[in-house]
Amino acid sequence: MDTARIEEVVGDFVHLKKRGTSLIGNCPFHGEKTPSFHVSVTKGIYKCFGCGKGGDSVRFIMDHEKYSYPEALKFLANKYNIEVQETELTPQDAEAQSAKESLYIVSQFAAAFFVKQLWETDEGKSIGLSYFKERGFREDILKKFEVGYSPDVWDAMTQSAVSAGHKLEFLESTGLSIKNDNGKIYDRFRGRVMFPIHNFTGRIIGFGGRTLKTDKNVPKYVNSPESEIYHKSNVLYGLFHAKKAIRDSDNCYLAEGYADVLSVHQAGIENVVASSGTSLTVEQIKLIGRFTQNITILFDGDAAGIKASLRGLDMILEEGLNVKIVSFPDGHDPDSYMHHVGAGAFKTYLEQNRKDFILYKANVLLKDAGNDPIKRAGIIRDIVESIAKIPDPIKASVFVRESSSLLEIEERILMSELNKMRSNKVKKNFESNQRANNNTSNQNTFSSGAPEPLGPPDDLWDDTAGPSGQQSAAENDENQEKEIVRLLLAYGHEFVNWDNIDDMYIGPFIMQNLADVEFENALCKKIIDHYKTEIDKGRLPTANHFIKHEERDIADLAITLSTSEYALSENWLNKHLIYVKDESMNLKATVLGGIFHLKKRKVDKILTNLLKEIKEEKDTDNQMILMQRYGVIKGVEREISKFLGSVIVK
Repeated sequence: MDTARIEEVVGDFVHLKKRGTSLIGNCPFHGEKTPSFHVSVTKGIYKCFGCGKGGDSVRFIMDHEKYSYPEALKFLANKYNIEVQETELTPQDAEAQSAKESLYIVSQFAAAFFVKQLWETDEGKSIGLSYFKERGFREDILKKFEVGYSPDVWDAMTQSAVSAGHKLEFLESTGLSIKNDNGKIYDRFRGRVMFPIHNFTGRIIGFGGRTLKTDKNVPKYVNSPESEIYHKSNVLYGLFHAKKAIRDSDNCYLAEGYADVLSVHQAGIENVVASSGTSLTVEQIKLIGRFTQNITILFDGDAAGIKASLRGLDMILEEGLNVKIVSFPDGHDPDSYMHHVGAGAFKTYLEQNRKDFILYKANVLLKDAGNDPIKRAGIIRDIVESIAKIPDPIKASVFVRESSSLLEIEERILMSELNKMRSNKVKKNFESNQRANNNTSNQNTFSSGAPEPLGPPDDLWDDTAGPSGQQSAAENDENQEKEIVRLLLAYGHEFVNWDNIDDMYIGPFIMQNLADVEFENALCKKIIDHYKTEIDKGRLPTANHFIKHEERDIADLAITLSTSEYALSENWLNKHLIYVKDESMNLKATVLGGIFHLKKRKVDKILTNLLKEIKEEKDTDNQMILMQRYGVIKGVEREISKFLGSVIVK
């Protein structure tokens, strides 16, 4: 746990930037364009202020990878090369542990089988390996991506897997083996060079197989089908090998095929991925967005293919990412062009030929339109539609200005059309939401046609409660109780020497001063009771004790109260020379303020109840007793208010 630093673990999955004392990024657990995901390096925790998820390094891996606690520990141990000692399991025992884990196991077995076939068998070397060498691929690149070969035999891999103790049901579930109508089992990939597909953490989840036959009736590529561990729309080929380079270079090259990724890597450019033979999806774009806001699309020289692809790339703009295009000459794709010109010239070409997506799109479409005014008008509208997808208004206005010159049309006209499109989009969204609201509210309308009352009948309210007697967080003591818990977590273990207060730790001091206070919030009460128990045992619990608590609700509240989405800007001191004290500079006032604010809430509640009793009491003597008690409590309230600096007006 000491080794698995939170910023390193989360940084493998989220593009983090420094802000104040925290690191921030877009949350990987819900879609967002404005970062609300915070990582505290000093506390070793993460917290999303959008969806509420939070925890330590282990919890992050559990939530992100859907791992159990032991699986998350093994993942982190593997990341940091820490040996985990456990009983060695046979393949059968390992499969029995988890059906999903078994899919990973058989996929890894198949990958190892294909690699062995490529490098150690006569068929693999003469057909598969010679194919890669003829295309100019180095051995180190082939081994890096665990490329292999599936022999041209009906069930070679299946028989090998069964002999090793793997079950047919898992081979079928991953799509490695297929059962025909006659019940015969055979390999999906036969006579093909194999490209294993890794998930985000490096585990093999599927395969792409390329045929080496010239028969046009045989599909060039065959890919693994969807399975419990493989979802095409959520996977980018090569991302596992590219994620560090993408983060370091702040750019991701997006190619189309497996061989393109290998070739670009061979050129010394590792920040490249491919969409694995599928159309680009929003999920794949968000994957890239975790590491960089910049995508460079690598297009081949096929004009028709480029125009078709351009139509589907607006979704990248909608996600707020910056898009550039590199196209290759003479019908080349990244793979063929790299081997044609060599690694050095290829890298130079990429650097010198990047063009902004919208301007590139305008150029391509204008060439096709020629002087046809109707086609040009359609293209102008198409370009403005793309600009309208950009969420950043400043970035959009820059493209309007540049497109105005390129399209030879006034900037004012383009901006007017842009605003009209955005207005229509807002209107459609509003109408859609209205229809949804109407559908859900129909069941609540009155049959008489009279408007529905805006609130509950008056007799459901009393002086201190909301509807049906239930108090909101603002009306009860929840905020003050959470503040006490926050102070315990933040400062409970600190030793103080205040005036008129014996030397002691803040935690016991708070507990001693609130011994007569009953906490109403169930979760706060649970933490306070646990804190008391620990003190009684001679232990002073820290925030980390609760952050790592086995009860999830306690851990979640501890994380929430130990983090903040706001940080004081360093510019106050660096630029304006204004020194701003934080609460830790005067802990006595901070702690006593928390204690007395809670006590005041409790006293106010007692006074409210006493007033109610006085109004309802019919006996004069009893009424007098209640009024005397009210006077005593009111005196306590005045003393508390005096300390807090409140002004009593009644």
